[in-house]
Amino acid sequence: MSDPVRDLTADLELIRAAAVAAGDLALAEREAGLKIWSKPGGSPVTSADIAVDALLRDALLGDRPDHGWLSEETADTPDRLSAHRIFVVDPIDGTVAYMKGKPWWCIPIAVVEEGRPVAAVIHAPALGETFTAVLGGGAFLNDRPITASDTADLDDASVLADARLMEGPHWPEPWPAMRYEKRNAIAYRMALVAAGAFDAAIALTPKWDWDVCAGALIVEEAGGRVSDHHGGPWRFNRSDPRQNSLVCSAPALHPLIVRRTAPIPLAPRHLTPTDAS
Repeated sequence: MSDPVRDLTADLELIRAAAVAAGDLALAEREAGLKIWSKPGGSPVTSADIAVDALLRDALLGDRPDHGWLSEETADTPDRLSAHRIFVVDPIDGTVAYMKGKPWWCIPIAVVEEGRPVAAVIHAPALGETFTAVLGGGAFLNDRPITASDTADLDDASVLADARLMEGPHWPEPWPAMRYEKRNAIAYRMALVAAGAFDAAIALTPKWDWDVCAGALIVEEAGGRVSDHHGGPWRFNRSDPRQNSLVCSAPALHPLIVRRTAPIPLAPRHLTPTDAS
């Protein structure tokens, strides 16, 4: 009989090694020169996205052929829905930053079992940062434990969100003065909340599983909270691989944020796969 904890540790070691190899390949591909084209909807994709996807697929499924597969750059199939465990992968999250030589891009990989992530890595090659977690084992940055912030007041909180959205007139309950910043990759924003570098990340539009799955586990293992903006929990490996929206925060801030965001209707789900700009 297999040991579940040992299995998760082995899966984490596998996805971490794959993410590091993928990061090295992405850096080399950019140095060699990228081919760039547009997806339906206008978001960019590069030759590196495709090369990294192929590397990850070969490395991960080659070692775990019984796992399912969901990736931004691979055509989705219903086979994953019957798999006990699946890999959820974004070959390069933050493609625009990657193309422009900015450091705010990453490679998020998660292992999902029965609708929840159980092992996760977010590797940011240009920053030398690797965030990891397994279910019940805590969260780490470069092998050092991390925890979400203990901020309990929204006033002067540091938030990764669009300041124009947050300061707009449409909120039933206005927000206090907060400090806003941007980072391209959604997964990396979540990792920064997990590490306590920011107090929250907020986005009101639907997010693809490959953007948020790894971050969900890392944040929760760091003591933070993740949900949609109505406070609804996330479940992964569904036929529609999207979450309604993102509220990712320090634990004490989560109910304060959801109280303000809950009156905003959920966005219609008409997305085509896009990368964070």
